[in-house]
Amino acid sequence: MAMAATEETTLRAREENNDRAWKTRALAVGTLLGALTGLGAAYLLTRRVEERGVRLAITPAKGVKLGMLLAGLLRSILSWGEE
Repeated sequence: MAMAATEETTLRAREENNDRAWKTRALAVGTLLGALTGLGAAYLLTRRVEERGVRLAITPAKGVKLGMLLAGLLRSILSWGEE
């Protein structure tokens, strides 16, 4: 009986480690993709501004528009878990 309880505890520990492992990988990949996407967007924006020879001006209206676009993107990503 003690052997079965030990095996069950070991099995549960392995399942918890696997559960944590995929979560850690998902967070790492999400962080990396987010950082690379942000870096790419900033690079393209600064390159465009330099090419046009103008000063970058982000107005409140543009900020709200960008915020709404990002909220829509996050909503789409979160809907993947509902399927």
